[in-house]
Amino acid sequence: MTATFTMYSTPWCGYCHRLRGQLDREGIAYDVVDIEQQPDAAALVEKVNNGNQTVPTLVYSDGSAQTNPSLAQVKAKIASLA
Repeated sequence: MTATFTMYSTPWCGYCHRLRGQLDREGIAYDVVDIEQQPDAAALVEKVNNGNQTVPTLVYSDGSAQTNPSLAQVKAKIASLA
């Protein structure tokens, strides 16, 4: 399955771990970028979050973003992209 979004996260983020577990259980494909390892990614997260490095931030194939979404919000967004 092709990933329809990228999750920007950090290794220590509990919300990121929770969402990743939910996505994995649902079989939803995604890419992960650690913003602590990639300064360009941190800048992108800041841009969509009013200057804050808030994670998880998901950026979809259509360029839209969600910050700390629920599994239901992610599934609804993926369905709208199909």
